[in-house]
Amino acid sequence: MSRPPADTDDGGVPPVWLVTGIPGAGKSTVARALAETAPRGVHIEGDQLQRLIVSGDVPPSPEHDEEAERQIELNVRHQCLLAASFRQAGFEVVVDYVVTSMARLDLYRALLPAVPLRLVVLAPGSAVALRRDVARGKQVLGDWLHLEEEMREELEGAGLWLDNRALSVDETVTRILGRAREATLEEYLL
Repeated sequence: MSRPPADTDDGGVPPVWLVTGIPGAGKSTVARALAETAPRGVHIEGDQLQRLIVSGDVPPSPEHDEEAERQIELNVRHQCLLAASFRQAGFEVVVDYVVTSMARLDLYRALLPAVPLRLVVLAPGSAVALRRDVARGKQVLGDWLHLEEEMREELEGAGLWLDNRALSVDETVTRILGRAREATLEEYLL
């Protein structure tokens, strides 16, 4: 699937997309497919950046471990550094990461201050996400089921919320592109 160049801001520089959802929602798959539709697209996968830490890695934990939180913030900072660099070079950037709070979303806003940010929350529901999680052999969602409710409480009303439970990846991307304006966070709408 390809498409014409994205609508842009300030002299033809494209926005940054942030695709989020609970584990098993389809973030990485959809984000990569969305980036592939752009004439010049980049997919920044937050989980891959976490894997760059080869010694001393403290993965996210439901208990909000202080070191894990510090590494999450470091990860987000690096996502934004990469996004800004690729964007300045004329690439459309799609970042995927679990973002469950307004504070975390505000960190992206602060680190990409003049960048139109488009938020897409994939919301297939926990039952579908659990099935996908098991099918891909990861089985990590069990510890993170509370994130679905946390995301709704914190982020509902921000960006584009898309129920992708019955949609193929291509159908999901088509809907996202067709509703790009809804995904654009309010402060960036012209």
